[in-house]
Amino acid sequence: MASVYIRSSIAGLLLFVLTLSSGCFTAGPSLGPFSVPVIVFPFIQSEYENLAYESSRFNGVDILDPIVGPDHVALDPPTDDQCVRHFSKIRPITGQVPGLETSRRDIVGITKELIADYVDEPRFFPLIGPAQVHHAHYKITIYFKETVNVGWPIPHTITDDEAVEVFYIDKDHLHRVGALASNVPADIHQH
Repeated sequence: MASVYIRSSIAGLLLFVLTLSSGCFTAGPSLGPFSVPVIVFPFIQSEYENLAYESSRFNGVDILDPIVGPDHVALDPPTDDQCVRHFSKIRPITGQVPGLETSRRDIVGITKELIADYVDEPRFFPLIGPAQVHHAHYKITIYFKETVNVGWPIPHTITDDEAVEVFYIDKDHLHRVGALASNVPADIHQH
């Protein structure tokens, strides 16, 4: 009887040590129900990453120094990255089910054409002060090759070698009105 008791004690101790070393239990404070892992699908994660990336790079309004003289030049044209991201929102790739339908796009070229560049009259903006809106409108043309592979019910491939998409991007920014004092930093309103 004592041998059965010793064997079961050793087995219980071994099971306890294995359970602690498996990572299922921890020593220390517990988060309760918040310690349970939550499944995050890659699609949802990539959407949030794209949202954060675009918010940090493209969703702000620049505040520049006052316009001096009759010449005013718009900011740089949209980047290729910004054009492709805007294009993927306008014309998303759908039907990405392997075996049923898959799509692929190869971008051949991007042209950017400035179609309008003008400045509004000065007005007051809250948290900024008196400023002028500088409008810059660009016409973007993307040339690409699109291939769609359909696998069911009849396998076939659809290829468009000369696909074109035209869309417009506005890059508006603000110019402060009035001369800056010599002791005030130029980016005081951007913080």
